[in-house]
Amino acid sequence: MAVRNKYSVLLPTYNERKNLPIIVWLLEQTFKAQNLDWEVIIVDDGSPDGTQDVAKQLIKALGASHVRLYPRAGKLGLGTAYVHGLQHVTGNYTIIMDADFSHHPKFLPIMIAKQAEADYDIVTGTRYAGNGGVYGWDLKRKFVSRGANLFADTLLRPGVSDLTGSFRLYKTAVLKEVISRTESKGYTFQMEMMVRAKGMDFKVAEVPISFVDRVYGESKLGGDEIVEYAKGVLNLWIKV
Repeated sequence: MAVRNKYSVLLPTYNERKNLPIIVWLLEQTFKAQNLDWEVIIVDDGSPDGTQDVAKQLIKALGASHVRLYPRAGKLGLGTAYVHGLQHVTGNYTIIMDADFSHHPKFLPIMIAKQAEADYDIVTGTRYAGNGGVYGWDLKRKFVSRGANLFADTLLRPGVSDLTGSFRLYKTAVLKEVISRTESKGYTFQMEMMVRAKGMDFKVAEVPISFVDRVYGESKLGGDEIVEYAKGVLNLWIKV
């Protein structure tokens, strides 16, 4: 008898009180429609807006077997949020995505089906292939993102079209192995994960996704992050 797959969603949050109930509800609807076993692991970095109170209400509504909260004392970086959340994952597949609706759960069935096609280790969503796209960004933001991916692709040759994307499905064992080798902590974290995975010969597939700029709250990307990103690419190019 085949083991039933379970999908764990890692959701790092900071000031996502308005978005969290909707994204978790959509995740629940998506997994139920597909008759899949699932859980959402919320890693909140000390949000002052009441995100954790909302998370506790979701646990009451949907049950602790489906929603769990693991708070941290403050903003400690995306990479360490995944490391923290990964300790509590019980699924054999782990999905990483944003809580702010940049990533819509409707793409998960496509990613899951793609993974099953050839037993891929990682399936990553791409904004820059097939019918993927970006909505809600001005021309400058699109240019910066495209340029960032082109810059990284030229130096690192990762074999994927969207290196800075953060909507991915991993075999949990693979994610643990890749994350243990990853040194970045901030915005270059996703990029390093993919470069490391390629270097470790894991099988990676892409599916086109639509990326929508956040509905509520403020974007966390600024000039400092762009500089950090460029440094990160060069650092990876030297090391990996």
